[in-house]
Amino acid sequence: MAAESSKGGGKPAPEKLEDVVIRFAGDSGDGMQLTGTQFSTTTAVAGNDLATLPDYPAEIRAPAGTLAGVSGYQIRFSSHDIHTPGGRPDVLVAMNPAALKLNLGDLKPNGILVVNTDAFTRRNLERVGYAGNPLEDHSLEAYRVIAVPLTDLTRKALAETKLTPKEKDRCKNFFALGIMYWLFHRSPETTIHWIETKFAARPDLVEANKLVLKAGMSYAEAVELVQTTYEVPPAKMEPGLYRSLSGNTALALGLVCAARKAGLLLFQGSYPITPASDLLHELSRYKNYDVLTFQAEDEIAAVTSSIGAAFAGALAVTTTSGPGLSLKGEGLGLAVMTELPLVVVDVQRGGPSTGLPTKPEQGDLLQSLFGRHSEAPMPVLAASTASDCFWIAFEAARIAIRYMTPVLVLTDAYLASGAEPFRIPAVEDLPEIPVSFVPPGAADFQPYRRDPETLARPWARPGTPGLEHRIGGLEKEDGTGNVSYDA
Repeated sequence: MAAESSKGGGKPAPEKLEDVVIRFAGDSGDGMQLTGTQFSTTTAVAGNDLATLPDYPAEIRAPAGTLAGVSGYQIRFSSHDIHTPGGRPDVLVAMNPAALKLNLGDLKPNGILVVNTDAFTRRNLERVGYAGNPLEDHSLEAYRVIAVPLTDLTRKALAETKLTPKEKDRCKNFFALGIMYWLFHRSPETTIHWIETKFAARPDLVEANKLVLKAGMSYAEAVELVQTTYEVPPAKMEPGLYRSLSGNTALALGLVCAARKAGLLLFQGSYPITPASDLLHELSRYKNYDVLTFQAEDEIAAVTSSIGAAFAGALAVTTTSGPGLSLKGEGLGLAVMTELPLVVVDVQRGGPSTGLPTKPEQGDLLQSLFGRHSEAPMPVLAASTASDCFWIAFEAARIAIRYMTPVLVLTDAYLASGAEPFRIPAVEDLPEIPVSFVPPGAADFQPYRRDPETLARPWARPGTPGLEHRIGGLEKEDGTGNVSYDA
């Protein structure tokens, strides 16, 4: 879309765009995830619809400056409804030669390329296989290159501070962020508030990061890095209170809300595994909402502890990814046999075995449907977006409790780590989840007697007077639950 002309012959008005994809890329220590997150939060506050995709290596501490160590964060923001973080970026911010080489092939022709020239040393170029400097050999002529000495400018901006040289260099991502805020007419106020909160215990870091952020914006404006700046108008969204929410956070909140609506303690038994570990971290923050998290010693202990919690009368959850789901297989069969309400979350990742822990793939569908021996059916739900993870979690809990069955929820690394605007629902608008425990002393209680409407068995808390009963993995007689070999 053409830029609007300015009135009075002053600075040109920004060109209005409907849809932009930006990718930040650099070393794992360059703060690309933080930079992308701050740009995303600011964009959400500006009223755009957005979708994000963090991308980081599975290798722990890959050597700096290598292709294996490149970390990225892609955000797509628009003035209309979107559902993915986009494919090829319109803008690429490359903090070093490795980031450039790994991502340049995705950048659209005539796209904007922002590079940190200070990182293009002979050693860094040779490390990733560049025979010459791409900033000098005309190989980037298909793009609009914005070459900025980010490291040097950051050091000059912080020359009067008492930060160490290493601490100063770590601020260069905020200089790049300031440039992007100027380029797309973003306000820095949201990020400034975050800086003041995050580094409250270090006033020197607060002032340094604020100084660098503003320096990036001022530099871009002073030297007029490009002739045209851009603006993406707010999207038309349903009125309400919104927040930026990742899929894993949405899942955790959905489970907490479901437990509150059911009036039950929420128990999570899980073993850390990428990309599901955030669910354990997230739920552990809600202890004051009757949430109990248990980090088990392995995947089998995780699922069986959750089955025990469901037997005791809690809304039980266990979270994992593909390899962990394999290990939980027999436990899930036990949950089917005992007919207990259990929510199983599988945040899928790529590949068999260890595979691609930080890359998205939806490879567990057949395992989810059929990956248990004999007949062990269970409902399987799949989330469609990051914000939909909230509603899927809530619905999974409702089904598990109503029908006394384990329910498997499928998301993936793409949904779990990506974020989008989420309209916060009013608590009173969330549907109730009725729970009916067998009362003490109920006459003629049988643990497998069927409800005529749902065919679910009754839920009796162990230790309730007159309701002593036995459930387990062996084949059962109908009604009583006694062991039976009847064909």
